Amino acid sequence: MTPALPLAVLALVDAAFSGFRAYAGRDARIRKHRATLRAALRGLAVGAVLLLAPALTALLLLLTAADPARAYATLAAGGLGYLLLLTAYAAAVLLSFAAYFLLPFRASTLAVVVGLGPLTLLRPPVLAAACLGALLNGGGRPSLLVGAVAAAATLSVGPVVHRRWYR
Repeated sequence: MTPALPLAVLALVDAAFSGFRAYAGRDARIRKHRATLRAALRGLAVGAVLLLAPALTALLLLLTAADPARAYATLAAGGLGYLLLLTAYAAAVLLSFAAYFLLPFRASTLAVVVGLGPLTLLRPPVLAAACLGALLNGGGRPSLLVGAVAAAATLSVGPVVHRRWYR
């Protein structure tokens, strides 16, 4: 199984949330569902474009490899190492979201303060650890390169959306 599809899905979901975070707190209106949806879609669009960078990096590595089958296997192994840590992180985020939506007001506020807030701050170290996971899982330098490009693209979505639409 290739980890490319689950990694792309995680990256696009994260991009939508990054678009939302770029917008959050900029509008004092109570009913702002349309604006938050627009912000999430902007993040998704920017994320889809930035996701081309790691995809093109992996493609370039495969096209220039002496043994493309071995290079693919190496990238797949690294992708699984990258995916493992990101899946655990995504599960923690989903658990915090579930607590936010299902618990009473005070407990849901606590879920945001204790869960979603710190998890948002942990995104860069988690992505760095995922790059290390790609390296240690047998992906070697090629997977580390693709992972680093993917991490840079992922962390760039929020600032790009903020600068483009919410300055």
